[in-house]
Amino acid sequence: MTTLNTTDPRTGETRPTAIVATAPAEVAEITARAAAATALLRARPRAWRAGLLRALADGLEADRETLVDAALRETGLAAARLNGELTRSAFQFRLFADAVEDGGYLEAIIDHAGPTPLGPGPDVRRMLVPLGPVAVFGASNFPFAFSVVGGDTASAVAAGNPVVVKAHSSHLLTSQRSFESLAAAASAYGAPAGLFGIVYGQEAGGVLVADPRIMAVGFTGSLSTGQILQSIIDERETPIPFFGELSSLNPLVVTPGAASARTAAIGEGLFISMSGSAGQLCTKPGIAFVPHGETGDRLVADVVARAEGAAAQTLLNSRIHGAFDEIRARLISSGGARSLVAPMRGDEGFSLTPAVLEIDAARVTAEVAEEAFGPLIVLVRYAELDEVRRALRAVPHSLTATIHSEPEEATLRGELTDAVEDIVGRIVYNGYPTGVRVSWAMNHGGPWPATNTQHTSVGATAIRRFLRPLAWQDAPADVLPDELRDGAVDVPRRVDGVLELASR
Repeated sequence: MTTLNTTDPRTGETRPTAIVATAPAEVAEITARAAAATALLRARPRAWRAGLLRALADGLEADRETLVDAALRETGLAAARLNGELTRSAFQFRLFADAVEDGGYLEAIIDHAGPTPLGPGPDVRRMLVPLGPVAVFGASNFPFAFSVVGGDTASAVAAGNPVVVKAHSSHLLTSQRSFESLAAAASAYGAPAGLFGIVYGQEAGGVLVADPRIMAVGFTGSLSTGQILQSIIDERETPIPFFGELSSLNPLVVTPGAASARTAAIGEGLFISMSGSAGQLCTKPGIAFVPHGETGDRLVADVVARAEGAAAQTLLNSRIHGAFDEIRARLISSGGARSLVAPMRGDEGFSLTPAVLEIDAARVTAEVAEEAFGPLIVLVRYAELDEVRRALRAVPHSLTATIHSEPEEATLRGELTDAVEDIVGRIVYNGYPTGVRVSWAMNHGGPWPATNTQHTSVGATAIRRFLRPLAWQDAPADVLPDELRDGAVDVPRRVDGVLELASR
C-alpha cells in the first residue's frame, strides 16, 4: 500500500496525504460500479440529466472555498485565477444542461418506410446514444476546468455516461475534494452510486485505460503520455476512442501595419498571453512572427523590456520547472535561436522569470519549433510573407493561430489565413489565443499533434465525443426512444429529409 505525497510548488515543501494509490482490484470495482450505473442513467429522461448537471454546478459553487484553498496549496496559481477557473467549471455544467434540454446534439433522424428511387425502403430511425463509462485524466495546468470537475467530465455526463477520473499527481487533494463535491451533489440529487469514481497513482491510470468496461478516454497533457495511453488502448481486445489534447505551439503573426500602428498594445498583449499563468496554458503563443525593420524592432524591444521587468512566477511542479531550462537550451543549441532575455530562478519553490528568444525566419526548423511549457516565446523575424509560409511548415499543427493586421491589409490577412487554416483548429484575429470561450460555437482542437481527434474539448459540441450513432429499422414504437417516436417531440429532427424544429 503506497501513500501518496503532495507538494506545494510555491515552497517546494512535500508532505504526505492520506490518499493511497488505487490497487488494480479496486480499479476493477470502481469500473464495475460505473458499468452498473450506465443502464440506470440511460433510463432517466433528458430533463432529469439536465437537472443533475445544474445540481453539480451548484455543489461546486457551494464548496468553492474548500476547493480553491486546496488548489492554492498544490498549484501555486493565484486565487483570482483559481476562482475564475472554478466559475468556468460550474458554467460548463450549466451549458451542457442547456444542450441536453435542447436535444439537438442527438442528431435525431426519421426516414419513414416507403418507395425510393432504389425500390421500397424500410423505416429507419437514428440518433446518438451514450458510449458507456468514460475515463477522464486530470490536467496539471487546469485543476478545475480540465480535471475532475472539468469539461471532459461535464460533457461525458451530459451524454449520459458515468465517469471515472484519474487524479493528477500534482494536485491530489484538489482532485479528492473535487470528486467529493461531485459525489455529494450527485447523491443528493438521486443519481446512481457509480456515476462518479476516482483512482490515484500512475499504475491505476494504466489499469483504468485497459479495463474492458471503459468505453472512451479523455486526456489533456503531454504528447508522450498521450502516446503511452494510446498504446495501452491499442493492446486492448476491443479498442476504444481516445480523445487527447496533446501539444501545441500556437503561432502568432504580426503584420507590418499592425506592428507600426499598435506596437505597445501588441507588445503588452503578447507578453501577457505568453506569460499568463506562468506560460502554462495549452493555447499560449510559443512562437510569434514579427517583421524586420524599425517597427518590428520596437515591438521586440517592448516584449524584452516587459520580460526583463517581470517577477518570478511559480510553475506547477518540479518536472515542468526542470524541463524548462532543458528545452530552452535545446532551442538555442539545436534550434539556432539567440537569447534576448534569460530566465532567472526565484528565491524559493519552482519559480522563474520569463525567457525571450529570437531567430530569423529563414533559419526556422523543427528544432526551434518545440513546445516549451512555461513563460517562453520565440520571436521570428521575417521580411516577406513567403518567409512566414516556409517557417510555418516547420511548426507542428496547433490548436490556434493568431493574425494581427490592420484594415488596409485585407489581401495580406487573407493570404495569412490561407497559410494557417489547414494547420490549426481556431484562428484568432487581433486578439490572443489564451482566452477559450465556453460556448456553442467554440472549437478547442486541431490537427495532430495538437489533438488526435476532429472533435472539440470545449463548448457544447464536446458532448459529441462520448456518443455513438444507433439506428432502429422497422422498430415497434414501444422500443423506440421518445425522441424518435412519431408525433410532436421536444427536439429538432430531420423527418423524411425535412428539418423539423422542436415542439415546446
